[in-house]
Amino acid sequence: MLVITRREGEEVVVGDPRNPIGIVRIASIKGDRIRLAFDFPRTIDVHRREVAEQIASEEAHQAPEIEIHVTDRLGDAAHA
Repeated sequence: MLVITRREGEEVVVGDPRNPIGIVRIASIKGDRIRLAFDFPRTIDVHRREVAEQIASEEAHQAPEIEIHVTDRLGDAAHA
């Protein structure tokens, strides 16, 4: 994990500096609250941790069951 110090208005470039994936800017700092601004293409999802976990949990419950067939050395099929 990379930990850096930035002041209000400063930015962090994500990816190649010549062609970044996105930019994170410190929008404002008020007391113990920090507002971050994310500038990424719409094709890249950016979520708060709790939202990402909810999405992952919902997708896990909706995942189709996959049937696996295992063949032994003699060529007899067995179900796993």
